[in-house]
Amino acid sequence: MIRINLLGKPKAKGKRAASSAAAMEFENGSSQSGNLIAAVVVLAVALGAIWWSQKQLTTEAGRIQTQMQQAQMESQRLAQIKIRYTERQKVHDEYEAHVKVIDSLRASQSGPVELLTMVSSTVNSTDEVWLAGLNDGASSVSVEGVALSTNAVANLMTNLMKTGYFKSVEINNTFQDEQEKKIQAFNFSLTCEKQGAAPKKS
Repeated sequence: MIRINLLGKPKAKGKRAASSAAAMEFENGSSQSGNLIAAVVVLAVALGAIWWSQKQLTTEAGRIQTQMQQAQMESQRLAQIKIRYTERQKVHDEYEAHVKVIDSLRASQSGPVELLTMVSSTVNSTDEVWLAGLNDGASSVSVEGVALSTNAVANLMTNLMKTGYFKSVEINNTFQDEQEKKIQAFNFSLTCEKQGAAPKKS
């Protein structure tokens, strides 16, 4: 048999249907609350990560700034050291230049002095010969003296050649001193031609 509801009112739901609807509404509310909590947690994590990254970047920037300041201070210190080193090097170079000039002057003086000393010593070490004059020229040395005999003059010439400082030793003139009455004396003049380089001492 078919029943027709002429009043158009819906049939009252049973207790079981009502409880099911309530359960569905509770589940929907719980789901929305869970989603909200999850969103809050994700946002908090994201904000924490951003804050941590920002802190790390700030710390790294501070460390780099400190290193740059230290490097700048070290650069300034090295620049001062370089300036002092350059000044000292300049003084050292000037001192070395002065020493070289002095050594050069000494060398240029020691050659003639040594040569003239050698000639004077050779004359003084030869018997019966005395030195009266000595003149150092560019390529030769002129020697003037007094001897008691012509043999003494010859011995002096031989001794001068033995020194190795001269290419040749030639006599310019020799004559007897007429003013000396007590002994026989001869005035002589020699020209000693220099070698190209001083002989090496043994």
